[in-house]
Amino acid sequence: MLLNYIWISFFLVALLVAIAKVVLHFVGHPEFGGLDIFPAIINATFESSELAVMKIALPLIGVMTLWLGLMKIGEEAGAISWLAKIVNPFFSRLFPQVPKGHPAHGNIIMNFSANMLGLDNAATPLGLKAMQSLQELNPQKDTASNSQIMFLVLNTSGLTMIPITIMMQRKILGAADASDIFIPLLMATYCSTLAGIIAVAIWQKINLFDKVLLAWIGGVTSFIGGIIWYLSTLTQEQIAVRSSFAGNIILFGIISAFLIAALRKKINVYDAFIEGAKSGFETSIKIIPYLVAMLVGIAVFRASGAMDIIVQGIAYCVQAIGGRTEFVDALPTAFMKPLSGSGARALMIETMNKYGADSFAGRLSCIFQGAADTTFYIVALYFGSVGIRNTRYAVAGGLIADLAGVIAAVFIAYMFFG
Repeated sequence: MLLNYIWISFFLVALLVAIAKVVLHFVGHPEFGGLDIFPAIINATFESSELAVMKIALPLIGVMTLWLGLMKIGEEAGAISWLAKIVNPFFSRLFPQVPKGHPAHGNIIMNFSANMLGLDNAATPLGLKAMQSLQELNPQKDTASNSQIMFLVLNTSGLTMIPITIMMQRKILGAADASDIFIPLLMATYCSTLAGIIAVAIWQKINLFDKVLLAWIGGVTSFIGGIIWYLSTLTQEQIAVRSSFAGNIILFGIISAFLIAALRKKINVYDAFIEGAKSGFETSIKIIPYLVAMLVGIAVFRASGAMDIIVQGIAYCVQAIGGRTEFVDALPTAFMKPLSGSGARALMIETMNKYGADSFAGRLSCIFQGAADTTFYIVALYFGSVGIRNTRYAVAGGLIADLAGVIAAVFIAYMFFG
């Protein structure tokens, strides 16, 4: 229901802004360009529809077919169940509705691992597989379960340990040290993830002071801290080479482990792959209506200029109370990130081009880009793949994680670069 209201709001706000611009144009303010607003909005709907189908859904078919085929091999070989047993003590607390040893645990941890390593092409099909596993346990097929909400919010928090793409874009745009945002970005994205866990745990009445939960969160925090310390001793080029090698060797290791385990169990690997691959194709086609709906709504909101008005309003309020406004120039990236990953990336690049890659706004826009993920896109993609219509508080939980990441990013940027 919340998603329905949000989607309608995109169009209503865009309509109000468009009408206001037309009125202002005719009363003597041509600088608002009111006569151009409706063609811009209509063009945005066509472009976003094409983007949803041609550049997201169709390319996803191949990746989905490959990885869901491989996941089926791993599932029949018992590799997913083995992984589920390892993480069960932790996940049984965060996902109490998922039975002990259920394959969903293994699917979830593989998705998180791919996200943390920045392996987007692998993370998406693994995430969709995890959502399908959780849907099998869902008694109300059109309503998001507690486990599905926790999983989705953790995905929208966007915990990424190796933001190679962002650092490479900084280097291309002339940053003196492209990796200077590395540690601030990791700190911000970790704050986003913790906020997401805490918010959903409170909603679901999960005991956050459970000894096992505290031990795992403490262990993960220490591990991430160790990775941050190690990578902070390397140059940007060394980080790029070693992280790329680590990510790809881990992926290849997973594929090899699945195949070896399947051979040991004398499973027909080819038939298992084909069976899983079929579901990959079906899922990719199924998500198209959800993607088109969400991306068109976001495009209309952007094309109307509503986001620019919000940013300008924040700048005015901050100035009115005597606050520092350096962060406002980077806010378009923060506002766009929950709506569109590609849009946020474009705004990040635009900010660095306008103010400089080593400017405060340029650096902060990069931290915003990596601090969280695209909440509305993930909701449309993951819930659409299993037919969820009632998302309950999933969007609210995801936006709380996003907000925590944005707030943390601002404070951390001032700490490091202000």
